[in-house]
Amino acid sequence: MPLAERKLIDRIRRLVPPGTGPLIRGIGDDSAVLRVSSGYELLVTTDLYIEDVHFRTQWHPPQSVGHRCLARGLSDIAAMGGEPVACFLSLGLPARLPQAWVDGFLHGFTRLARPFKVQLAGGDVSSARNITADIMVIGQAPAGKAVLRSGAKAGDRIYVTGELGGSAAVLERLYDRKRVRPSGSSRHFYPQPRIEVGRRLSRQRLATAMIDLSDGLSVDLNHICNESRVAATIREDAIPVAPGAGLKHALHGGEDYELLFTASAKAKVPAEIAGVQVTEIGVIGRQKDYRAAIQILNENGRTQALLPKGWQHFARR
Repeated sequence: MPLAERKLIDRIRRLVPPGTGPLIRGIGDDSAVLRVSSGYELLVTTDLYIEDVHFRTQWHPPQSVGHRCLARGLSDIAAMGGEPVACFLSLGLPARLPQAWVDGFLHGFTRLARPFKVQLAGGDVSSARNITADIMVIGQAPAGKAVLRSGAKAGDRIYVTGELGGSAAVLERLYDRKRVRPSGSSRHFYPQPRIEVGRRLSRQRLATAMIDLSDGLSVDLNHICNESRVAATIREDAIPVAPGAGLKHALHGGEDYELLFTASAKAKVPAEIAGVQVTEIGVIGRQKDYRAAIQILNENGRTQALLPKGWQHFARR
């Protein structure tokens, strides 16, 4: 059973250093107090992370669950080209849950927070039937430099960071009841938010539109097309498929937390940014010239519509 509420909050507070940098006052008051830099815009993202929807305790160690919970929010900030400032965590915990599991979750959460210098500034705890985490991340971006989904234009090139499909391939093996070791290098168990890549793409004004790959390439590229009112063609042979994954995982699998972005055809996008591989996979076109929002060009030179088949809550399976 988790510790009583006040003792649990005290334990969480001991894990968090006192307010530094933009955090003036954190856990211990009715509200956190943050100092926002002059000339910057505030970024706010929230995500729910729910047992048996986003993770399973029999598959995911508590350290992985805590890591993945924070990674979701940090990846959203990365997709805006921002820098994380602070985070807030609310936990709903079942009475059956051992305190050791809660400690493991907090260890994974705070271990990921440290290299990004993002402080836990507050939150809430409650009893619940299933483990539920509500993560909020506050970030900042220089005024006018946040990268939106709506900036892609016809002629822009389409890029992705890293390799795709690795997380979905692991999840498929878990569903097939195959043994999977939750190693620290696994993109499924311990994804790495691309904060520095997003920051450089924003500061150097390379990205015209950007999104993180949380729901799958086919779904997330469709978001950019819808928000920018454009269409897209991607090349099958250009997609960087992760080892152990297949094309379907790369196209429709989620939770890679890589970045998908567009850039002007004139932009000089390097093949590597902050030590992360960058791959050009296609081109943006005008909606009226396309039969579908996204088309995929196969190795035989034929194109066909690519329908969004990644993760969507409440969608019929």
